[in-house]
Amino acid sequence: MVFATFLNAITEILHILINAYMWIVIIAALITFVRPDPYNQIVQILYRLTEPVFMQVRRVLPTIFSGVDFAPLIVIIFLKFIDLFFIGILRNYVSSL
Repeated sequence: MVFATFLNAITEILHILINAYMWIVIIAALITFVRPDPYNQIVQILYRLTEPVFMQVRRVLPTIFSGVDFAPLIVIIFLKFIDLFFIGILRNYVSSL
């Protein structure tokens, strides 16, 4: 019973963290359309949080088509897959305990 509650809590925390990072990616992608001040602290934080992940995606796949970078979209799809698949597996496992 205690183990199931612990796993359920871990599952919920992972779900929240994945969704929060998805929002960070969305905000970072939207900010690029307005050409923000690169010295703004919020812009720098968003850049530091998202650019390493975007670079990993860009290394594996060509993401720029017609001048539009699709790396944020690929990251969001990957995060949603992790959220639906792995978190779903954990939830099903917890419910079977």
